[in-house]
Amino acid sequence: METAEFIRALDREGRSLADAAAGAGTDAEVPTCPGWQVGDLLRHTGTVHRWAASFVAEGRTAYHPGEGEPDLDGTELLNWFREGHRRLVDTLTTAQPDVACWHFLPAPSPLAFWARRQAHETAVHRVDADSALGRSPEESARSLPAAFAADGIDELLSGFHARDRSRVRTEKPRVLRVRATDLAEDAVWTVRLSPEPPVTERTADGDADCEITAPAALLYLALWNRLPFPAVTGDPALAALWREKSAVT
Repeated sequence: METAEFIRALDREGRSLADAAAGAGTDAEVPTCPGWQVGDLLRHTGTVHRWAASFVAEGRTAYHPGEGEPDLDGTELLNWFREGHRRLVDTLTTAQPDVACWHFLPAPSPLAFWARRQAHETAVHRVDADSALGRSPEESARSLPAAFAADGIDELLSGFHARDRSRVRTEKPRVLRVRATDLAEDAVWTVRLSPEPPVTERTADGDADCEITAPAALLYLALWNRLPFPAVTGDPALAALWREKSAVT
């Protein structure tokens, strides 16, 4: 996917998140994020939006922690979220393609990284906002294009869980396979687990100890722990390991 496509996805998903939050109300519980209310979701996602925008807008070349979450609620919080989302979309849209700034996963450029990361950040949290309205993740998944969901799977497996901080590890080498059933044959990921960080290849070569299969959008949300794995064959302990250890912070 191109950077412009990610920005369009970020725009769409952020507006949908705000609309769902407004419909549910900031005091509503978020079933996909136990212990959170919609207000928590808006404060978290809105803070991340402003944090991301600051790197691109200000050309920050080193990590900084951001400004923290605001002490707002109700309509003020919704307006704050919408303003920050709009600022992020506009910042990414108008940025120079070669803008230099800090980013934390491999990418063709810093701008490509932030557009992709924030599109997926916002899409997953839009599903959370939908859940506060009583929509199931399966229902929310219908509006996620398969190609976008597959890219999110790739970012999670080949990006986040290639880092040293990934806790998805096994004492002995094991192989977990993830297969999207609604895309071309290359929508398959082989995740090699060991005491070291996982190593993911976009291939179906070799045997797997466990395979998880589903349409891409359902896989995407399941791997982000928003719904159960639709279908698991082989050793279920590897699917359980993912559930227990894969949270990204």
